[in-house]
Amino acid sequence: MTDTPFLDIVTNRHLVTGVIGLALAQILKVFFDYWRTKSWSRAMLTSTGGMPSSHSSLVVALMLSIGLFEGFNTPIFAIAATFALVVMHDAFGVRRAAGKQAEAINFLFSKLEKQGIKLDTKLKELLGHSPLEVVAGAILGIGVALAAYWIFP
Repeated sequence: MTDTPFLDIVTNRHLVTGVIGLALAQILKVFFDYWRTKSWSRAMLTSTGGMPSSHSSLVVALMLSIGLFEGFNTPIFAIAATFALVVMHDAFGVRRAAGKQAEAINFLFSKLEKQGIKLDTKLKELLGHSPLEVVAGAILGIGVALAAYWIFP
C-alpha cells in the first residue's frame, strides 16, 4: 500500500488481471465478428454480447487471480467466486432474454413502419450471451489469470 490511492489501484494485480481479461475479450470480439460477418466493426470493441463474453473473462480472471495469490480458502475468494457466478448467470440468462425480447419488439416495429408509422428508436438486440460465449470468456479469464500468475509470481 502506498500513499497514493491511484497508484494502489493501477498496481492492484487482481484488478489489472481482470481488466486485461476484459480488454482481450473485447479485442477478440472484433475478430470473431469479422469471421462471422466478413466485415470489420469497431463498435464490437465496446459491445455487450458476442464471442467471447468479456464479462465472464473479467470476473473469472479476477476470481482466479485472487485464488492463486491470496488462497482458495479465503473469504475474498468466496466473494469473488459468488460474484463470478452471478455475473455469468446474468450474461446468458437475464441479459440474453432481454436481447431476445428486443429482437421481437424490433420485428414488430418494422411491421409498423411498413404501415407508415414512423418509430425513431431501434432497441439494442446484442445484450447477452450464449452459453458457449460465456464458457469461452471464462476460459479466456482462466488463461489470463494463469499467465499473470506465471509472469508476476
